[in-house]
Amino acid sequence: MPTGSTTYLTPAELARIRRAVGLARLMDTAVRLPVIGVRIGADSVLGLIPAVGDIAGSLIGLFIIDEARRLGIPTHKLARMAVNLGIDAAGGTVPLLGDLFDVYFKSHRRNVGIILDHFGISEDELNRRI
Repeated sequence: MPTGSTTYLTPAELARIRRAVGLARLMDTAVRLPVIGVRIGADSVLGLIPAVGDIAGSLIGLFIIDEARRLGIPTHKLARMAVNLGIDAAGGTVPLLGDLFDVYFKSHRRNVGIILDHFGISEDELNRRI
């Protein structure tokens, strides 16, 4: 699949990308905290549940990586995505500091950024496509 143009993306591929973007938004930036203005998502909230929350967040992250694999993202980019997820999972295991780390690292958004960058599109362009 050529890099740099959405012309070659099928409706099914666009749906995969949109699904990954939606999951990343839900997991990392769903809600803006009043007063401080930082965006948090389900990953930050799940991280408050010892062990189970971090595992759940990582499983969703693996789903995003699998969608990227199905889209034909090259192995070196998939590896970078796995490293992002690993850093997030490892950082999240530290009590309290790990929860703060989750708020700022946002591995799901980083990984979706790799997917969008691979195809040369932005979220705005993705949303404009029918």
